[in-house]
Amino acid sequence: MDFHQRLKQLRTEKGLSKGDLATLVGVHYSQIGRYEEKGATPSADIMAKVSNALGVSSDFLMSGSSDDLADSSLTDKELLNQFKAIEKMQDSDKTVVKTLIDAFITKKKIQQLAI
Repeated sequence: MDFHQRLKQLRTEKGLSKGDLATLVGVHYSQIGRYEEKGATPSADIMAKVSNALGVSSDFLMSGSSDDLADSSLTDKELLNQFKAIEKMQDSDKTVVKTLIDAFITKKKIQQLAI
């Protein structure tokens, strides 16, 4: 997937129109169209604003690395490192970890409902 495709996909996933994104970034909506439809590449300054508005890193927007997406999505770096370590585990161990996480999340949801 190229930059213009990732940009359009992320924008639509966030429920933003071209005009919405343009307002957040500080450019005319037609410029967003140039990026998405004509393959124009924004300046570094605009790229930073676009990636910030979409909640991803500039690297992810340009190259599409899933590690970059995870790095930009998770602010708790210790948790990110733990997830990376879990990814390297055998499937049976991953299942145990997922079960524990699901149980903890369910417990928290039940506690919130009880309040």
